[in-house]
Amino acid sequence: MALPYLASAARRAIERGLAEEIKKCSLMKQTGVSLKHMMEFSLHPSDNYLLFSAQFLHKELPVRLAHRVTELENLPHGLSSQDEVLKVRDWYVDSFRDLRTFPDVQDSKDELKFTELINQIKMRHNNVMPTMAVGIHKLKQALGRKQGLNELPEIHQFLDRFYMSRIGIRMLIGQHVALHDPKPLPGYVGLICTKVSPVIVAQNAIDDARCACMRTYGTSPEVHVYGDPSFTFAYVPTHLHHMVFELVKNSLRAVQERYIDSDHDCPHVRVVVADGLEDITIKISDEGGGIRRSGLPKIWTYFYSTAQTPVDGPQIQELPSVMAGYGYGLPISRLYARYFGGDLQIISMEGYGTDAYLHLNRLGNVQEPLP
Repeated sequence: MALPYLASAARRAIERGLAEEIKKCSLMKQTGVSLKHMMEFSLHPSDNYLLFSAQFLHKELPVRLAHRVTELENLPHGLSSQDEVLKVRDWYVDSFRDLRTFPDVQDSKDELKFTELINQIKMRHNNVMPTMAVGIHKLKQALGRKQGLNELPEIHQFLDRFYMSRIGIRMLIGQHVALHDPKPLPGYVGLICTKVSPVIVAQNAIDDARCACMRTYGTSPEVHVYGDPSFTFAYVPTHLHHMVFELVKNSLRAVQERYIDSDHDCPHVRVVVADGLEDITIKISDEGGGIRRSGLPKIWTYFYSTAQTPVDGPQIQELPSVMAGYGYGLPISRLYARYFGGDLQIISMEGYGTDAYLHLNRLGNVQEPLP
């Protein structure tokens, strides 16, 4: 049953000609790329390569944006008329228009102007995730207790597609823009580091998660890391940091809250990094009491969170630590893992603790899972 959403702001109609162009592009096939492809073609970013990359993005980005605008226009339960969703839709429409009105990229001068444009588009979309989170939270409030958290599969499927597409768009733009850095970090090809140490990245994410735990509780359980810090592989360090931070943060909170009134010391969280032929697997294990088997499906939904939702707080920024409370941590982390051919699994023992298995494809040969 559709909900009678009434947007407080007038719905901005898309100009007819632009709407027809969006529809035309939304019927075109998206072109996926792999981590290996991005890295190999970016190793020596000559003017010719940057020109080729800009020409590809000039054609590809409007297609991806058009797919998302079409979905945002046709959401169930009145979401398409909800203020926050309309705001996000308008950002996508504006970016589509900017790209379609930009002339063909024919030389290095055009390429530099195009790079400036897509960087502005990336910044325009910085707050898409928290803005959508507020809109979805309002849907959850409107539903109240009348429907369960898992009774809207179409909303969760849409959000999976929407955020997977968003990861891809930001990766393509970020990679192209980063190749213009006059002083790239050693071992980096754009956003990709050819020698990422998962142990070192995990340790940095652990330090950040423990700081967040200390800010909330005044203390934090210890985290022990097992693995070879000298082992490296090609990956995007920011993606890896985000996933490990989220998983460790959840474990720390579970352990801390279970033992907050106990006379016993908090058991430490264990992080194990294993190097396989196809996958690098990171296991995060805690003794935080676990999750009920009936509750496990809920952890992958965008409506479920055990933390307080900061929807009424100050203006939110797109940071993992602030996103706690929207129920986005685990599903978004799984999308990051799947984007380059990995996965995220959660196995829990109620009454004891939880193990999270983060699988990362070390071959880099899997194309983006485009929605």
